[in-house]
Amino acid sequence: MLEVTFPKEYAAHTRTQYSYFGEDGLLRRHLYTVDVLGGAAGSNYAFEYRSFEGVMLPTKRRVFAYDANRQKVPEPVLISIDLGEIHFE
Repeated sequence: MLEVTFPKEYAAHTRTQYSYFGEDGLLRRHLYTVDVLGGAAGSNYAFEYRSFEGVMLPTKRRVFAYDANRQKVPEPVLISIDLGEIHFE
């Protein structure tokens, strides 16, 4: 787990955020609160990684709420993102 606390001047969901990585070094879960939404908890899962122009990126993202123990609340899915093609310019 990587815990990051951003300076007050930095625009972020919240000052302290937590990132969890797999053994392959890829991001698997990102926890934060959304201060502009009254501190709503977000557990952002990244999966189904693919290589795009040599860069590994997740093609699926799902955001759920999380509880006081930082465990996912499985319903409802708050955000669902599926990507097919990614190109860099």
